[in-house]
Amino acid sequence: MKSLILLLSLLIIGKFCSAQQSYILSGIVKDKHGEALPGAGVYVSGYKIATASNNDGTYTLPLKPGNYDILVQLIGYKALNKNIVISDKAIKLDLVLEESITQLNEVTIKPDPNRAYYIAMFKDFFIGTTPNAAQCKMINPNVLLIDYDNEEAKLKVKTNQFLIIENQALGYRIKYLVNNFEYSSRSKIMYYEGYPYYEDLKGSSRKKKIWEKKRLTAYLGSPQHFFKSIYNGKATEEGFIINKLITRPNPDKPSDSTIKVNIKRLTKVQDGLLRRTITIKNDDSLNYWIRKKNLPDGISILSRSPIAQDTLVHFKNQSIKSINFTDKLYIVYTKEKEDPLFANRIGLSISRPLDMPDYQISTITLQVKPVYFYENGGIYNPRSMLYTGYWAWEKIADSVPMDYLPPVNREKKK
Repeated sequence: MKSLILLLSLLIIGKFCSAQQSYILSGIVKDKHGEALPGAGVYVSGYKIATASNNDGTYTLPLKPGNYDILVQLIGYKALNKNIVISDKAIKLDLVLEESITQLNEVTIKPDPNRAYYIAMFKDFFIGTTPNAAQCKMINPNVLLIDYDNEEAKLKVKTNQFLIIENQALGYRIKYLVNNFEYSSRSKIMYYEGYPYYEDLKGSSRKKKIWEKKRLTAYLGSPQHFFKSIYNGKATEEGFIINKLITRPNPDKPSDSTIKVNIKRLTKVQDGLLRRTITIKNDDSLNYWIRKKNLPDGISILSRSPIAQDTLVHFKNQSIKSINFTDKLYIVYTKEKEDPLFANRIGLSISRPLDMPDYQISTITLQVKPVYFYENGGIYNPRSMLYTGYWAWEKIADSVPMDYLPPVNREKKK
């Protein structure tokens, strides 16, 4: 309910937003007794924007109109997150931190013989398995709170402190407060949410040039780039082809109830009170119905007629737009080819027409409708979509901050 109220407020307030002007977010960081807390880190999640509270606990942050998650952290206190909406005026927000007993006292981690395995699994699904991921290192994996549910075959991870990741491929030091990470071994679906903060690593001018080139490669073709381009109506110009992957019922597969009834009928072979062993032959009726059961429920048909952006994207206000569709979006990024490492991974590649080059292909399935997104490519509710293909392969190791600007855009801004 709170999320709905926040979203409605955002839609209303956003009508008065000015994208050019910045407004000041300010306040005092204090404890529950009202005492000022100097030196607290105040971060804007997903950006490279941060400050620290002064000796009197005060802080200030200049922010453009938009929706932000503000994260506050100080050693000895629980991390605090507040969502704010900047519209057309300055905002005063006092932040009250609560002492963390677990941080003040020595924490004893219960030995788990499988912990190293779970950490490796988390690293693969959270940081990734791309070439950039190979150059990432978790500095403090001891902050990971791991829970594996054997019955559900589900790995769950969270942190109450920043997980620090050094990305030597892109030149970022990422502080990530993991709110929730889940991976199901059965459904093969991975989901995570949290509050990242990006810092630039120090390096020589030569190294910085290499990082700049790799950052641009990571950004181009990414979901962030895609949503930013459709927000501005420039998806085609920037290399994206948007098609539909339509799923239709499989005409060769009878209903589940019909299959179930026939398999039950044919396997119910009894001789008095003793059941006889059933032998399945390739040409018998039971084998026929088992083959029917194993057929896919639907058949996917690719419509190669490009979807017009003005029919896909809907304007809400000056700050937010939305998309809503049926079936799946089939997104082709034509300005980069698939990495050979991705092409060799079983179960990740998306089927393509024989005449299509090895462009990067991803699909989007809506979980919550509609999907709201912002000019910088940020998504209001990250759990509203399910990615497959190239976007499902690239994870934290291939991410850039939400305020990242390609070199060309940076020059235009100047």
